[in-house]
Amino acid sequence: MDVTAILNQINSFVWGPPLLILLVGTGIWLTIRLKLLQIVKLPLALRLIFKAKNVGHGDIDSFKALCTALSATVGTGNIVGVATAIHAGGPGAIFWMWMAAFFGMATKYAEGLLAVKYRETDANGEIAGGPMYYIKNGMGEKYKWLGYLFAIFGVGVAYFGIGTFAQVNAIVDITKMTINLDPMWTGAIVTVFVAAVTLGGLQSIATTAARIVPAMAVIYFISTVGILIVFASEVPAAIATILECAFTPTAAAGGFLGATVMMAIRNGVARGVFSNESGLGSAPIVAAAAKTKWPAEQGLISMTGTFIDTIIICTLTGLTLVVTGTWCGLENGAALTNNAFNMAYNGYGSYILMIGLVLFAFTTILGWNYYGERCIEYIAGVKGILPYRIIFICLIAMGPYLKLEAIWVLADIVNGLMAIPNLIALLFLTGVCIKETNKYLDHLKTGREYESYDD
Repeated sequence: MDVTAILNQINSFVWGPPLLILLVGTGIWLTIRLKLLQIVKLPLALRLIFKAKNVGHGDIDSFKALCTALSATVGTGNIVGVATAIHAGGPGAIFWMWMAAFFGMATKYAEGLLAVKYRETDANGEIAGGPMYYIKNGMGEKYKWLGYLFAIFGVGVAYFGIGTFAQVNAIVDITKMTINLDPMWTGAIVTVFVAAVTLGGLQSIATTAARIVPAMAVIYFISTVGILIVFASEVPAAIATILECAFTPTAAAGGFLGATVMMAIRNGVARGVFSNESGLGSAPIVAAAAKTKWPAEQGLISMTGTFIDTIIICTLTGLTLVVTGTWCGLENGAALTNNAFNMAYNGYGSYILMIGLVLFAFTTILGWNYYGERCIEYIAGVKGILPYRIIFICLIAMGPYLKLEAIWVLADIVNGLMAIPNLIALLFLTGVCIKETNKYLDHLKTGREYESYDD
């Protein structure tokens, strides 16, 4: 039995019904308890991205915190991951991405809120926060082991999942496909740039993300909307296909082998989580560093990350694959999305996609470097940060030499393991989320201040 087959068996176990129920169920539970906050307060959350007062204890402003979180979430999952999900589960996988994202917005809100509520200051004077801290400080010392478990899995995701191999592999694929750049040179260039930014710590990463993320999102948005305009007549049929395939098996067509409804659900939810990271507990690690005195304020801003990532960007990718009909082809991953872009832009599509994918993947590497750094700091203290960074950079250099299928399967496994401790904490601390939400909404309505915010 080869390594990929073994990984597939482990992945099937990790991403079995129990985790899917826990992941989506937590989002449903929080949606109910928060009274559909992700719908009712979405306009407020979007305004706060640019109008948050940034008054309070923290290392970076709320916009940079969101951009850093988006730098980690808006990545290959939005281009390669969506293509892989549709290739395996059919167009119906897009619908289940939407469902995971809708309930995931409530999950992401709770994560951001708790991150600010229970954050600490480390030995270097920097903010330290995330699931390991709201497990320790919110659930109590007797659950501290659960925080360590999360941190261990978090380092695993940074090293072997979203943070390194999947991103570098995607960059290598698209640059080789488009400009025939040797993978060795691609790996060397990416490694040098990653080292230059990540060795500067959070301030360097956040500043880079705040400059790149808005630009790359706009470029990709305009590019994909352009494709939908070219194939405008196919959009209604594409939406109908997505909805139909979400609840009925998808028949084989062209290079597509067919898919059951369970395959659509599993691939849609797994790839959706890979893309927007709701429930993984990654985004609250950087949300904790935001300058705010209201935990709920940062929760709302964090929530917009899932909306932007999946409801907007993943949807645009999925629709381009369906309206162009390329999802039925033999290709997978970046090659599948590349075909769709070329159909609309007559050969120039490859270059547009390459720019978008390289930027997406590069910023994801930066964001996950920071997430893993905070996790290793929780495990080993500040003395573990520099060794962690060196190992991370070495793994980036190794990225070009690994197979696509094994990379995605490994990423799914460590993602799933990372989510479990975080979801348990979110369920345990739901009452705290309700209390902090009511305090903030009361403040907005009456102007009333409270004695304590994030202690």
